[in-house]
Amino acid sequence: MSSRIVIKIGSSSLTTDTGSLHKEAVSFFAAEIAALHAEGHEVLLVTSGAVAAGFGHIGYTSRPKLLHEKQAAAAVGQALLMQAYQQAFAGHEIKTAQILLTRTDFLNRKRMGNAIMTIDELLKQRVIPIINENDTVSVDELKFGDNDMLSALVAGFIKASKLLILTDTDGLYSADPRKQADAVKYDRIDEITDEIYAIAGGSGSAVGTGGMRSKVDAAKVATRGGVPVFVGRVLEQGDMKAAFYDRGKGTYFDTRLNSLPRKKQWLGFMSSPLGSVQVDLGAEKALLHDGHSLLPVGVQEVQGHFQAGDVIEVINMTGDIIGRGIVNYDEEQLRMIRGLSSQEVLKKLEGNMSRLEVVHRDEWITLK
Repeated sequence: MSSRIVIKIGSSSLTTDTGSLHKEAVSFFAAEIAALHAEGHEVLLVTSGAVAAGFGHIGYTSRPKLLHEKQAAAAVGQALLMQAYQQAFAGHEIKTAQILLTRTDFLNRKRMGNAIMTIDELLKQRVIPIINENDTVSVDELKFGDNDMLSALVAGFIKASKLLILTDTDGLYSADPRKQADAVKYDRIDEITDEIYAIAGGSGSAVGTGGMRSKVDAAKVATRGGVPVFVGRVLEQGDMKAAFYDRGKGTYFDTRLNSLPRKKQWLGFMSSPLGSVQVDLGAEKALLHDGHSLLPVGVQEVQGHFQAGDVIEVINMTGDIIGRGIVNYDEEQLRMIRGLSSQEVLKKLEGNMSRLEVVHRDEWITLK
């Protein structure tokens, strides 16, 4: 039975230590992906490597630090990267397509929807979409930070059956196995806890930007959206299939959750909250455990400047973010009615509202 698979390959897997593109590695990964494609699976590739492939070619002696230098390296490297992929996949009679995305594409639901429709059509036509962040126009404050998170968001939005995040280690360990011989490898993780985050630590190689921490972040987003995740190595022929069929050299992050609707994925992971409300214990329980909407009586404090239809965060009494939702009041109205019963709200506003709930259950996502 065919599946949709998102595969993410990082810079360290695609480039040499000096920054040039490792064409033999590109050919190897293309062959591994082609084997899955030949089984009828729909495969989408999220690739890093544009800056790493370009900085040596452009004349820099090391990976650039300044934004305009990174963008120049990406402009050169992206062309080299796509040329290498096209040539490698052509040897397997597979067509490819380039899609460059920025964080602002995901912030705008219409642009995101257009990108997904394009991806759906390419997959339908048996073309492999190759996605990268558009480093040439991205600015640091709007970047994904690495393509691990980009791959998780894409996997959720296209309702993938699995996300394979390839890296240069064979999964998550209790400690750095290069430094501690007694480090224990995690084969499967059912829940991403604070302990798992602590183990994941900081960033990885000097060539890439994402370490194990960013992969755990991506796994949390993907599994929250109903997509199981593999993080590990693909070094030998057949490793990619093994990773997909749960026999891979890495760690599997499982999920018991169903796929989230695209609206809720956008709401939870890419929307920009313009304010927040703090809610009491009763409202927290109603939202997290009882499947109810947020009513004015449960609102204790209101922060920010927002209008009805904007996204806000909901915070509990200890200051933890428990979720996001689309608010039905502007902040001035909400300050007037916070803590009031439904009857008191109806009397105070005299029908001057679209709906009683502060955040309706259908426009809410739990993040706790």
